[in-house]
Amino acid sequence: MGDRVRLSKYFPPDFDPSLIPRYNRPRDQRIRIMLPITVQCSSCAEVLHRGTNFNNAKKEIAQDINYLGINIYRFSFKCSSCSSQIVYRTDPEKADYALEDGA
Repeated sequence: MGDRVRLSKYFPPDFDPSLIPRYNRPRDQRIRIMLPITVQCSSCAEVLHRGTNFNNAKKEIAQDINYLGINIYRFSFKCSSCSSQIVYRTDPEKADYALEDGA
């Protein structure tokens, strides 16, 4: 049984890991957080309550747009019933969240 699972791999003596191509493309940061506010979907009128877990895409709006040195982030997720996109962002001036689209 121990022969089937190999923990070590063979690397030839002339192997150079720096020659392996790396793809550094910008991606959305996917995070799983709870909804901070209760929202109602504008397309299907489904109410999504505060504390419901969703997979959100987190983006920084811009480096030069901030409030007292605090960055502003935009979060987007899909409605659980109709799959339309809902977007909200942080509002550090009011210490709250501002809905942008879909709710």
